[in-house]
Amino acid sequence: MNDKKKHKKRHSRNREFLVVTYSFLALFLCLSGYLCYFIAYQSSDFITSSYNKRASALSATTIRGDILAADGTVLATSSVDENEEETREYPTGELFSHVVGYYYNGRSGLEKDANYLLLDSHEDYLEQFQYTLQGKKVQGDSVVTTLDTNMQQIAYNDMGNYNAAVIAMDPETGAILCMLSKPFFDPNTLKDQWEDVVGDASSSRLINRCTQGLYAPGSTFKIVTALAYLRQGGSLDDTFSCSGSKEVNGLTFHCYNGTAHGSMDLRKAFAKSCNVTFGTIGMNLDLDDYHKTAEDLLFNQDLPVQMNVYNTSSFDVDRNTASDLVFQTAFGQGHTLVTPLHMSMIVSAIANDGVLMRPYLIDHSQNMQGVVVKEFHPEKAKTLMTTEEAAQLQELMRGVVTSGTATALNSDLYEAYGKTGTAEFNADKEEAHSWYVGYATNGSKKLAIAVIVEEADRSSSMSIPVVKDIFDYYFSY
Repeated sequence: MNDKKKHKKRHSRNREFLVVTYSFLALFLCLSGYLCYFIAYQSSDFITSSYNKRASALSATTIRGDILAADGTVLATSSVDENEEETREYPTGELFSHVVGYYYNGRSGLEKDANYLLLDSHEDYLEQFQYTLQGKKVQGDSVVTTLDTNMQQIAYNDMGNYNAAVIAMDPETGAILCMLSKPFFDPNTLKDQWEDVVGDASSSRLINRCTQGLYAPGSTFKIVTALAYLRQGGSLDDTFSCSGSKEVNGLTFHCYNGTAHGSMDLRKAFAKSCNVTFGTIGMNLDLDDYHKTAEDLLFNQDLPVQMNVYNTSSFDVDRNTASDLVFQTAFGQGHTLVTPLHMSMIVSAIANDGVLMRPYLIDHSQNMQGVVVKEFHPEKAKTLMTTEEAAQLQELMRGVVTSGTATALNSDLYEAYGKTGTAEFNADKEEAHSWYVGYATNGSKKLAIAVIVEEADRSSSMSIPVVKDIFDYYFSY
């Protein structure tokens, strides 16, 4: 009996040890998992946070590094007076104001996203020690971006008096070459004009419209509707009939200028941007699958981008949505909202045979002697669609340029693909936002672009000139 009691006691004790051991093992695995998650998804937010005491300490001992365009143009720099007081300067003024950002009353743009890199120093250790002994600041590293100064200037010149957003990237790498938002602000004078700029709610000058501007997508959303239709068994050869308008739930919807497109296949309906056809397609889709297709294209979720500040696009159609709202959503109105950044990512994936590369702005950081410290390499973000699906959308988008609403982009320098759009924002106004999203290619060279011109005419033609000028520039060298 005593042996049995001892055996039971040892068995009970062993079980307790196992429980404690496995509990600690589970806790260790959870902590390891969270550490991996933190490094992958949250570390950049922590590093760039204004509450990070490490960054604050570095700013007291380090001269903030320069921000450079890809060609070496200085976009932001710091001058230091005899009292070691820094002044942040922006030689290109308002040209890169939103993408570079500001360094006053907080940070924005690259001044925020690259904060730690700009305050890190890889100067010679002996020099750093000498500066410390002298009570001087050491020079921080510079950040070299992917931005193309000439392309940014073209977008700037073409916008005229309109508020707008222009973003262009290499779809095969994700490198952003142009990011322009208008209205601008001058970061050199922002300190003196802060109250006026912040108080000007009508223009929202500090908002980067490329990453934070939420707009109705207009007919550019027909890309999403077309993909949903093809996924649900539709074909490019399917035929449709358009009389120029259609009544749904007592509401009448029209094609542009009431044009009756007649009988046509999906290619022509897309090229001519037929609202009646795409609205009808939307009403006949399985709405749960339609919703899933939109989310496959990154609606209603965080975008895999290098930037920390952007808005999430929204799509809310499901099986409970009224048919008239489904109809108008399918051709780009309704409640759907999207950013130019997001649309540029969708067309980049199409151009790249379905694969989305992670958009990024920073190519590398370097010390004062130009020695590379840290490089950022192209990185696959997600496969948004199959190669076959991408090929079908490419065919549709090519038709827009060859025989549709963007024939002005026909060129001997490149092949252009795209979708125009007119997004109504106020039924009582004659103006609408003018969209163009798409890409161009010449051999192995590609460029994807999204442009929106606010309160332009209703023909969607206002966005085309800047696209053409950028394509002509990019493919001419």
